Amino acid sequence: MTDATPGGVVAQARAERDAGAAWRARDLLAAHVETEADPHALALLADVLHGMGDLPRAGAVWFAVGAKGPEVDAAVAAWREQSRDDFAVMWRSLPASVRAEPRARRLEALRERALAQEGQERSEGPATDPDAGQDDDSGFDLSWLVAWTLAIAFVVFAVIGFVTVLGWVVPG
Repeated sequence: MTDATPGGVVAQARAERDAGAAWRARDLLAAHVETEADPHALALLADVLHGMGDLPRAGAVWFAVGAKGPEVDAAVAAWREQSRDDFAVMWRSLPASVRAEPRARRLEALRERALAQEGQERSEGPATDPDAGQDDDSGFDLSWLVAWTLAIAFVVFAVIGFVTVLGWVVPG
């Protein structure tokens, strides 16, 4: 049975990691930090991810907790590289609990950049779309022609089949 208290989850995750089951520690901590903004669990999760060689995810979590150091810098760089500096992707890769309010200033800045980037992509999207400004109902739609042709063929063949069967059932 697991101890659901925040300290209990961290202690259990440490025990799993120390026992060589880093994946269990990762799963415990990841599930916990989705609902709880527990800085100790977040820091341990980043350490476990780093130990497993998952630098981008470790970088995301370390960014969320505001950790510092050369390992952190390398992991955050890997996170940025993996997401290609797409702020919306970076924002969505953070655990849900750290995206919830209240947020640290660095997280709020990332969120604002993600929203700005998404808004810019939306405003630029139609300009690069060759069909921009056209109604969906305009022009010839081949799929409707095929659908109507198949429907008419089905009715015609159903009538022919009915007449054939009727000829077999009713003599002369």
